[in-house]
Amino acid sequence: MGRMITLEADGPFDAYLAEPDDARPPRGGLVVIHEIWGLVDHIKDVADRFAREGYVVVAPDLLSRIGVRPELGRQLQEIMFSPDARVRTEGQPRLREATAPTKAPSYAAWALGALRASLDRLQENPLVGNRVAVTGFCFGGTYSFALAAEDPRIRAAVPFYGVPPEVTETDKITAPVLAFYGDLDARLMASLPEVEQAMKRGGVDFTSHVYAGAGHAFFNDTNPHAYVPAAAADAWTRTLGFLDRAIGSPATAAPSRMNEVGTEPQPPSVTG
Repeated sequence: MGRMITLEADGPFDAYLAEPDDARPPRGGLVVIHEIWGLVDHIKDVADRFAREGYVVVAPDLLSRIGVRPELGRQLQEIMFSPDARVRTEGQPRLREATAPTKAPSYAAWALGALRASLDRLQENPLVGNRVAVTGFCFGGTYSFALAAEDPRIRAAVPFYGVPPEVTETDKITAPVLAFYGDLDARLMASLPEVEQAMKRGGVDFTSHVYAGAGHAFFNDTNPHAYVPAAAADAWTRTLGFLDRAIGSPATAAPSRMNEVGTEPQPPSVTG
């Protein structure tokens, strides 16, 4: 269903483009942002699933630029998904080393530029127009928040277990946000009350849904240690309903409120 394309953001980068198979007009456009493993097959499968639901999808590769190509991402994924606790523990330093460049402000600024280029690609389709949204997982959940804060074209954001931007950025979010968490994800659960208050202060239409008995990465069906089928299925259904209400027709494409004019984008602090 999908194919690899090349986009431009201070140099070329790869992305996976998935489009509906049928002749019906698309329901909208969607940027799908991968986990810390990069653009692995699981994310391409998620993009294809959204395409089957009628969305044009761009899933950018945000990690090959720092050396974490999909092949390395798969290797790291296999190590961290190993049933052997010793293998997982010994793999932690390698994962931290490989992903350390994502902490640099210059990287975050580039990644936001790449995400904006992904939006540009979606909007080249006249049947998509301004009906564009973003979703992402872990690392991608963080950048879903960040893109919603930095680009007013986003009409809906669905971050899965991501770390939101700094409190000072939340009032720049103009789109409704539906965020998913697992109650066993201790770090994010500890920060959720503050996130909810920040979103409320910023006037953001923010809804969080927490799944009992689920932890981080509960949606990833390739992760035997984290995947929770019931939570994943319910989150999928809620996501589709949310996107349909937000961008599913031209009449639903208006943002909930306007960004302030004249503010310069600032890279988020990304830790997911």
